[in-house]
Amino acid sequence: MRTWFVTGASRGFGFEIARQALEQGDNVVATARRPEEIGAALTSDRLLALPLDVTDEAAAQRVVDAAVDRFGGIDVLVNNAGRGLLGAVEEASDAEVRAVYDTNVFGLLAVTRAVLPVLRRQRAGRVINISSIGGFASSQGWGIYNSTKFAVEGLSEALRIELAPLGIDVTIVEPGMFRTRQAIQRSLDGSSLHTAGTVIEDYADTAGQTRGRPAEYNQRQQGDPAKAAAAIITVATAEKPPLRVQLGADSVARVEAKLAQVADELAQWRDLAVSTAYEEQ
Repeated sequence: MRTWFVTGASRGFGFEIARQALEQGDNVVATARRPEEIGAALTSDRLLALPLDVTDEAAAQRVVDAAVDRFGGIDVLVNNAGRGLLGAVEEASDAEVRAVYDTNVFGLLAVTRAVLPVLRRQRAGRVINISSIGGFASSQGWGIYNSTKFAVEGLSEALRIELAPLGIDVTIVEPGMFRTRQAIQRSLDGSSLHTAGTVIEDYADTAGQTRGRPAEYNQRQQGDPAKAAAAIITVATAEKPPLRVQLGADSVARVEAKLAQVADELAQWRDLAVSTAYEEQ
């Protein structure tokens, strides 16, 4: 029996992971700003639903302590809580940018710092960081949000190397478009997606085009969140989990396209890149 610690568990991927983990007989610590939504939908003596704003580091520590008191440890941390921002990079104000970073980067770090001492003492555990295909390949209108996920991917790569000798695995999950109400690539109804307050007409044909798409695509995405949660659970319980896993054909296609573009550009500019060394005397 495993114990899962899931942030952003009131809906979306977080809720589905909590539900399916309970169904397979595991313990679940499900956290959210409004944990009553979790308790109203899931009932089990193996469920501990607690309030958590991931930007509150002291609260994160209290919730982790409560989880250990109840279940004796934590086996899988799923950093799923997220916040989105739609708009051109220049359109985003300092306050809007910081709000996204506070949740997606600093909040993830706060929860991770609270959980890792437990995993290190156990010399075992899994960390699953929910990124986005936008954390690998950025796109117009999502630049600020994508940058937070690029940050998550960079720190996750380092964490994987640092934690591997301690028996702890780290995996980055890169979802494409899913029919849920949580996070940027998965939420298009405004509940966790915010739009930059400034509109600059010069970006009408780039980021401006993206601004009009959320309502058009909402609840028409091809991805099934229940299947995504099952895939995440499969990865989290695999004997040798990957560093990255993509979810959705759209995510796979964008990764393939970026890898091809990077390879082509590298080949084109290779001679210039390697021309910068000192000349041998």
